[in-house]
Amino acid sequence: MPREPHLQKVEKGAVALVIPARWSSTRFPGKPLHPLVGKPLVQHVWERSLLAKNISRILIATDDERIAMVARKFGAEVVMTSPDHPSGTDRIAEVATKLRGVTHFINVQGDEPLIDPLLIEKLATTMLRSPAIAMITAATPFEDFREAENPNTVKVVLDRSGNALYFSRSPIPFHRDTPDLESKVIPLLHLGIYGYRRDTLRKLVNLAPTPLELSEKLEQLRALENGISIRVIQTTHQGVGVDTPEDAKKVEKILRSNSQSLRKH
Repeated sequence: MPREPHLQKVEKGAVALVIPARWSSTRFPGKPLHPLVGKPLVQHVWERSLLAKNISRILIATDDERIAMVARKFGAEVVMTSPDHPSGTDRIAEVATKLRGVTHFINVQGDEPLIDPLLIEKLATTMLRSPAIAMITAATPFEDFREAENPNTVKVVLDRSGNALYFSRSPIPFHRDTPDLESKVIPLLHLGIYGYRRDTLRKLVNLAPTPLELSEKLEQLRALENGISIRVIQTTHQGVGVDTPEDAKKVEKILRSNSQSLRKH
């Protein structure tokens, strides 16, 4: 069933939420359709996104007809996109060329079945209320400060206005005079959700990859290197992404546990 637009009257503009979903994955082919508690992974992401307010349209963007067919079956609006896109951002930029009347776009990764609807809502509301914000994302404190040493976690440090200064896989900042890790200022854990103004999205995908981006393998550094500010919303939401079949098992346990808790109440 199509979702009715749910925009508060105090904001101007419209936000489209796009969930990029591709079949090809080195570590987990066919990941969007992997079943979790009786539903494909991408359906969990879509259903969580439906709970967020201030979103006028929710679309699944894919280049694979298998994903499109399943998504349409559970009621999602689907946009077919080119198979040649190097990133989800490029896929969303193609979707943007096909939509009219949308001023902002939110990228919710298709492997985040536990995404917090309130976080989505906060990003959307912040962009609509502050038109000067070109790009927005989210971060959360590390539950274990030792995880800041892990190169698989992306760290971000902020300026006093709440904008990103830098993202890195390395521990940042470097503490020259504080050898005790527990006494250090710990950066925030970056969460892979993004919002863009339409013009920013168009500009970003037309820029060439930059040296820092290529070094860290972090696409958001392209924006910073080209003078595009990124506002960072802080949240307590951690999220659990599904990158491998092992991750899927962990998430399924969480989903089953959540479902049992709801039945008890």
